[in-house]
Formats: sequence, structure tokens, C-alpha cells
Amino acid sequence: MTHLEKARELRARTDVHFNCCQSVLAAFAEDMGLTEEQAFNLGANFGSGMRCGSACGALTGGLMVLGMTHYPPEEADSFRKQFLEEHGEIDCAALLKKAHEAGIPRKEHCDGLVFDVVQMLE
Repeated sequence: MTHLEKARELRARTDVHFNCCQSVLAAFAEDMGLTEEQAFNLGANFGSGMRCGSACGALTGGLMVLGMTHYPPEEADSFRKQFLEEHGEIDCAALLKKAHEAGIPRKEHCDGLVFDVVQMLE
């Protein structure tokens, strides 16, 4: 299963909700030397922009993956800048506001961010 397939599988579940950060981390758990449970626990408090509308959980998860897989800080900076260029914001609240104004449902919007980050990491 690819990383993107794993993220899609997690986001499609209806029996439990995995936040954006957890979805990114779990997709790359094996690459980081973590179990899925460890990845879920690590990302538990980073959904909804660190639970306060701050930095996007998908972006945060992506930066964690880069750190855990030993990418240099310059590549993490490039990753963050690419996210900002593609989405115009990095904060969850601002991203959600833009999606709402565009008529994009929250789940669809957040799923899209998770999938974009996973593809950027691949």
C-alpha cells in the first residue's frame, strides 16, 4: 500500500476520526520507525491547528515526517514554503475560512490538505 492509499484509507473511516496530523504521520509510520499507534499518539494534539486554529495539522505532520526521516532543515523550509505557495495560508483557521468562503465542506478540504501533504512527501 502506498502512503497516499494509507492516508485515503484512514480519512475514509467512519468508526473513528483521525485528525490531519495523525493521518499524515500514520501513512509514514513505518518510514519513521514508529508503530501506527505511536504515530496516532504523537499526532493526537496537533489536529485543528494544535487544537486552537494555529499551524495546519497536515503541515505539522509533514514537518514531523521530514524530521524523523532525517531531512535537513533547508528541505523542511522548502516544504513549508511550497505548502504556503499552494494554499496561501499555513494556519488551520485561515485555511478553513478560505474553504468555507469557497463553499468547500470541511472534511473535503481537510482530506485534500492531507492528501496534498502526503504527495509532497512522496
